[in-house]
Amino acid sequence: MRELMVDMFSTVDGFGGGGPKPKAYWGYEGPGLFEWIHGQLAQEHVTLMGAETYRQMAEIVATGDDPTFPRMTELPKVVFSKTLKPPLAWANTTLIDEPLETAVPRLKAMDDGLPMRTIGSPSLVRSLFRHRLVDRVRVMVFPMIHGAEGEGPVFAELPALAMDLTGTTVIDDRLVLLDYRVTGDESLG
Repeated sequence: MRELMVDMFSTVDGFGGGGPKPKAYWGYEGPGLFEWIHGQLAQEHVTLMGAETYRQMAEIVATGDDPTFPRMTELPKVVFSKTLKPPLAWANTTLIDEPLETAVPRLKAMDDGLPMRTIGSPSLVRSLFRHRLVDRVRVMVFPMIHGAEGEGPVFAELPALAMDLTGTTVIDDRLVLLDYRVTGDESLG
């Protein structure tokens, strides 16, 4: 059985994009973050993404020279899209154009034990939550508040869910990773 984990980068006030520092990692890149990213890529897993994230990442990986790109290409990837058409340019990518509520349970039922992780893809993540398909949530908290300049609230429009904190990791003197197991919504009320 596979586990589905949502990985999100977020400001303290819950935004996942844009804002007053709209660059990669909001300018908080550094050895701790890169070590964590490399560690995650070293683990076998299946990456799930939506069409827009696929387009962006495939282009970045094809034209860039980051040392993580060969490993990202080597890992199995699944992209959910009704607009993309095969063949896909990024190696080891499977295109699925069927509804999430049927495709993801079938993927989770595979007995290879490979965890599945999202990358970016906020609309895909919202759909996974709406269909109650998420097992774990990891939130990397960046030390900033976007306030009125915030864009892309990470967990807006999601159903209410109870979660248990299963771990915290201090990545460096600025970043903290919170790891939760989704327990459902029965304890909310």
